[in-house]
Amino acid sequence: MVHTHSLQKIVILGTGGTIAGRSALRSDNIGYVAAQVGVEALLADIPDLAAHLMGYELVFEQVAQVDSKDMNETVWARLVQRTAHALAQPDVQSVVITHGTDTIEETAFFLQSVLPPGKPVVLTCAMRPASALSPDGPQNLLDALSVAMDAKASGVVVVCAGVVHAAEQVQKIHPYRLDAFSSGEAGPLGWVEEARVRWISSPAARTRPLWDGSALPAPSTWPQVEIVMNHAGSTGVVVRALVQAGVRGLVAAGTGNGTLSQSLTEALQQAMANGVQVVRSTRCPLGQVIPAPEFTIAVAQGLSPVKARVALQLALMGLPPAS
Repeated sequence: MVHTHSLQKIVILGTGGTIAGRSALRSDNIGYVAAQVGVEALLADIPDLAAHLMGYELVFEQVAQVDSKDMNETVWARLVQRTAHALAQPDVQSVVITHGTDTIEETAFFLQSVLPPGKPVVLTCAMRPASALSPDGPQNLLDALSVAMDAKASGVVVVCAGVVHAAEQVQKIHPYRLDAFSSGEAGPLGWVEEARVRWISSPAARTRPLWDGSALPAPSTWPQVEIVMNHAGSTGVVVRALVQAGVRGLVAAGTGNGTLSQSLTEALQQAMANGVQVVRSTRCPLGQVIPAPEFTIAVAQGLSPVKARVALQLALMGLPPAS
């Protein structure tokens, strides 16, 4: 714990990921085991942390300890509950969440969709484990704290490699390099430069809560929503199997402008006739599906397939809209 005389606090919630990973060899940046180091230890490894905090007090909590490829509804439910609790405290300025890179974009979008607007929630991560010769986690965490303390920050953002991304636009686009994220055509919200944030777009303009997260049901009851992809030779086999398994929703990651093969289209239309909700997105990393008159499947309103899955899952829960 970092103790100060300040009345303002920043809550750090740890969930695991590469930022908390360890490898037997310090030179090994891929053969590590994620989620080995607690958030308290991550903070202790940052030199001169107190000087960076400008009087803020850090309060930390280990919400989960998972590799983010294994992120699930149970962790999400716990995370949103603890984040909302922290944000509701009058002496809390903001929340910082340490997370793995693989699914950070989905967690960020989920939190944006169910948390009240206002105080910033800053997710950060690392592409190298904590045991690396030159780990990127400490700098990313310091940058996240800089954003969390900035007066212009609001809503849910992701900070990595000195770049601030909006939750709705951020995508992981590279499997290895340190600057692995992009905000696509929208561009980043800003950059962190020597502990100062240079904003080029307003965070508030790109964050929009959709649902009342306080009404989330037990994770075991969340509707199952899966993603299917159009590709050369695609058929409806996977769709029919998922419908048989009781899936409640499907996101079709189409080619190009959300295009789907005839076989896949027929299977999805049959799924819809059986009560399954279906939305159409695109495999393309840039742009969004433009609705066409011949579309019989609703489009995902500019969301990537993984974020469209989150949005559809929340919609199927029947949550009340955020006030």
